[in-house]
Order: sequence, then structure tokens, then C-alpha cells
Amino acid sequence: MKNSNICIIIPTLNEETSIGKVIEEIPIKILEESGFLVSTLVVDGNSSDDTTRIAREKGARILLEPRRGKGRAIRAALEAVDADYVFMLDGDYTYSPTYIPEMLKILQKFPVVLGSRLRGRREKGALSKINYVGNHILTLIANILYGTRISDLCTGYWGFKREVIKNLNLTMDGFQIEAEILIQVSQKGYKIGEVPILYRCRGGKAKLSGLRDGIRIGKYLLSQKFRS
Repeated sequence: MKNSNICIIIPTLNEETSIGKVIEEIPIKILEESGFLVSTLVVDGNSSDDTTRIAREKGARILLEPRRGKGRAIRAALEAVDADYVFMLDGDYTYSPTYIPEMLKILQKFPVVLGSRLRGRREKGALSKINYVGNHILTLIANILYGTRISDLCTGYWGFKREVIKNLNLTMDGFQIEAEILIQVSQKGYKIGEVPILYRCRGGKAKLSGLRDGIRIGKYLLSQKFRS
């Protein structure tokens, strides 16, 4: 693992209240002492606040993606990075980068790892009851349709080896991006490891519309399985 490159991708849209804290939590010293070269890429969806200024001041590289949508941001970032290990997590403080060293250990056995909120812990109010139940249902549907054994389909916390990134051909613009990642990973035969994580209450306004986006993700899972 020594002298390997790690890139941490953080998609943002008006996250000035949280992006600085997220970047500060990246365990750069621990990773560098283990021999890794670490970079942070904030891919911003045309924020109207100070998100990009704060991220730049904290040492992150900025990639501007003027078109809105989490999927677009992730796709733009993955096309721009060239690293041995790539991690992606949201910029709203719900996910802690401190799990990256543990996730790296899993990546020595699996080509893909996810941070599971449903196997881990959740701060009070971080995940509503309808979202909690909906995530379980969507995960069950995904496991049945695609033969996977994951516990949290809709997590925004993923890690990949370089080979996996090079073999993804993502097309989704919105919150279906995690489902698309799972589908392509499973279809290409990559096994997925998991790390239980703490899911925190977000800073700022939520972008995801629970029921509506959940239905979209469910329809997408079914459409990709049964498309002609």
C-alpha cells in the first residue's frame, strides 16, 4: 500500500456550514504515516454561498460542475481523478472521513467498500423513520434483483480500487447514482465489503426528498433489471 495515491471526493451544493469540518476530519496524518499520498477533490454544483472558498482554504482542489445533480457531480469527479484508491462521501457532515483507514483495510480484501448506516449507528433525527424503512426496502430489492448482500444501498459513503473506477460507465444525474454504482459493480462481479459507521445529523438543508426519490430509486432498480 505504500506510495499509493488516495483521492477523497466530496460533492457539494451550498455546504458552507459543514464542508470545512468535513475536510478537517480527513485523517491525512494517519494516512500519510502509512505511506499514502492524499488529495481531496471537492466537486461543487455551482454553490451560491462560500462553500468553494472554504474548501479551497482547507486545502481541497475544486472542480466546478455547473449542472445540478449529485450523479453529475460524482461522474465529473470520477472522470477527473487518477488514484489507486478513491473514496466518496457527502459534504454535509453526515459521514465522517475518519473511517477511511478502516475502509482501506477492507479494500485489501474487496475491490469495493461501503460505509453502512444501517449496520452502524445513527444520531437521533439523522434518519427519519420513513427513510429508515425505505432504505431497508430498497436494499432488499437490490439484493434480490442483483444477487448482492449489502446492508445499505443508499449510503453516500463508498470506497473503490482503481480498477473498479476504470470499469464504471455511470450515466445517472441524480440520487439514483448509488443504485447505478451497485448495479454495475454487481454485474461486473466485484465483491463489496462493508464498514459500520455513525450517521450524523446533517448541517444545512437536505437535498434528498425521501419518498419521491425513494420511488425513483426503486423504479430505477426494477427498470435496469428488466430492460429489454
